[in-house]
Amino acid sequence: MKYGVVIFPSKPLQDKVNGYRKRYDPHYALVSPHITLKSPFDAGDDDVKTIAEKLRKIAAVHQPFSYHVSKVKSFEPVNNVIYFKVDPNDTLTSLYDMMHTDDLPGEEPYAFIPHITIGQQLSDDEHSDVYGSLKMESVNLTEIADRFHLLYQLENGSWTVYETFLLGKDA
Repeated sequence: MKYGVVIFPSKPLQDKVNGYRKRYDPHYALVSPHITLKSPFDAGDDDVKTIAEKLRKIAAVHQPFSYHVSKVKSFEPVNNVIYFKVDPNDTLTSLYDMMHTDDLPGEEPYAFIPHITIGQQLSDDEHSDVYGSLKMESVNLTEIADRFHLLYQLENGSWTVYETFLLGKDA
């Protein structure tokens, strides 16, 4: 089964992101807006209990933190993904680093750039048009993260929460 680890932003920010995702993201109906801490990886039923225990320990050593969403950016020319940039901070980087050791399965295809996707799988022309208009948009939001989630993928391709981990709580 496929699993991944994410932080969900606040409902108001999810609503703002979904306003764009409805039009520009074919994965809109499959997963809520999120910051990916660990990209999808395969694990068996037995392995996921061990993985959850390790994630519990990672959550326990991190306190809730704020993060800043600062502007609209794109991963062009690597791929035609448009996103809200999440400014890197020490806690996000630490969470990511601790989830990418030999203790946990999965490989990351790209360097860690915290973001919330608002559009993907766009043609070059569509990407250029959409990004050209959205990059002018002013974005200046501060969010609080006090938890992250281990998700799993259902047979229909959608993602749902397997377990939630509260930051700063004892494992």
